[in-house]
Amino acid sequence: MKTLITCTVNGEERTALADTRDTLLELLRDRLGLTGTKEGCGNGNCGTCTVLVDGAAVCACLMLAQEAPGHDILTIEGLATGDALHPIQQAIVATGATQCGFCTPGIVLSAKALLDVNALPTDAEIRHAIAGNLCRCTGYGKVVEAIQSAAAALGGR
Repeated sequence: MKTLITCTVNGEERTALADTRDTLLELLRDRLGLTGTKEGCGNGNCGTCTVLVDGAAVCACLMLAQEAPGHDILTIEGLATGDALHPIQQAIVATGATQCGFCTPGIVLSAKALLDVNALPTDAEIRHAIAGNLCRCTGYGKVVEAIQSAAAALGGR
């Protein structure tokens, strides 16, 4: 059964027709065309589909689209301002913290969730915040360095 879903995505009210079994990931990618959020595993183990829901990092493959109304959802597409990358995105690029890039959107949003509540995270806190984001290409060292750099750029360090 399909229902009309209206929710706030990247600061805009968006409406789409979704099946009652659709996940938030399917709503974002298939119904709203926001393909920056990737599907890695479909069962919440890899964090590739991480988005922010009311500021908290959430695996979009685990949340039903029907749960989206009333929540503020931020995807990777909503992070940059115009042509200017967000400081976390800039730091990821500057440190070379990405290789294939498939997991990067989820890592960036997990980092944002952390830095929004903790401007001065320790290495251990950074590693804990991104622990749900599986990356098969990096050793996470550059990712941690990028998040530290972003914290400094945002005035935390």
